Amino acid sequence: MSDGALSQAEIDALLSGVDSSSLGGPVPAKELSGNDDERMALQKLLDETCQNQSNALSTMTGVAVTISKPHVSFTNREKLVEQLPDKVAAVKVDFSSGFPGEHLFIMEEDIAKSLASMMNKEENIELDEMALSMIGEVVSQLVGTQITALTRATNNMSIASMSPETTNVPKAVVALPAGTFPCVEYELDLGNGQRQRFWEVYGSNVSHAIGNALNGNAAASARKASAAASISQQPAMAGMGGGMPGMGQANVQAVQFPNLMAQVTSQEQSNIGLIMDVYMEMTVELGRTKKLIKEILGMGEGTIIELDKLAGEPVDILVNHKLIAKGEVVVIDENFGVRVTEIVSPVERMGEMV
Repeated sequence: MSDGALSQAEIDALLSGVDSSSLGGPVPAKELSGNDDERMALQKLLDETCQNQSNALSTMTGVAVTISKPHVSFTNREKLVEQLPDKVAAVKVDFSSGFPGEHLFIMEEDIAKSLASMMNKEENIELDEMALSMIGEVVSQLVGTQITALTRATNNMSIASMSPETTNVPKAVVALPAGTFPCVEYELDLGNGQRQRFWEVYGSNVSHAIGNALNGNAAASARKASAAASISQQPAMAGMGGGMPGMGQANVQAVQFPNLMAQVTSQEQSNIGLIMDVYMEMTVELGRTKKLIKEILGMGEGTIIELDKLAGEPVDILVNHKLIAKGEVVVIDENFGVRVTEIVSPVERMGEMV
């Protein structure tokens, strides 16, 4: 018989707004064995984003950050809370469109302090409002790389997330999704060889929608490949002696397309050669914004300036102040660089000049 005292699980449930009646005992293993196709699709997507996420954090902190390949599994609130340290930095960054729903990152308090210290170039930093804002920016970068990868993989151009809301709270009050949900565990090396854990949590409806989109696109690609293979075999079949009764033998020939590449004459090549050694100014632009004079005069150390670019969007590459390409920022040794991901079409360039 109960003595009337609340158990730790019931206390955690009350603090987080979860109905304690659902915590009557361990959750059976079958309730934590979510859709394996969904888990594998999410695992593959996140595996492919790790390097870009590591590069983004290296750029922000100035040290060689390494994020290990993630491990995706299904869990519930009780089991996840058991793994968390007593106090954590929780960043709520729900998806607002594309795959709308719950999404958050959870990291150990020490990791959050280390990241904020590196970004602010200050030791022994406390997790005050400014430091928590920096952690929100870190998570924005992580989410930005995921949105870029998701957009490419699903062709869903509407994917976007909410602005991050960062708190430093006891683990019992972290707002986690209800029921069974996918949890991603990462290991983070901040350049000192020590691996520390942080977690990413998706609402079950979000992961289900993402899994369906990823698996649906994979199935569609397989169907297209199969159809292409079938078409490529048709000419060979048409040339065989036995056709369908009553039908003439089809004369199938491969389609010949003209060469669409512009031919450069020797005279034109000579003219271009005259300017090959001319220097031109190349600029990589992260983004722009407009501020009132009083806002500019009020800037100081630690001021954060919000630009007109979303986290994870490609940066603009300009030559003589004209947009010619887009790319992503990389770190080469200790220098910044930019990897070209898209060449702007002549039509778009003309539009910029108008």
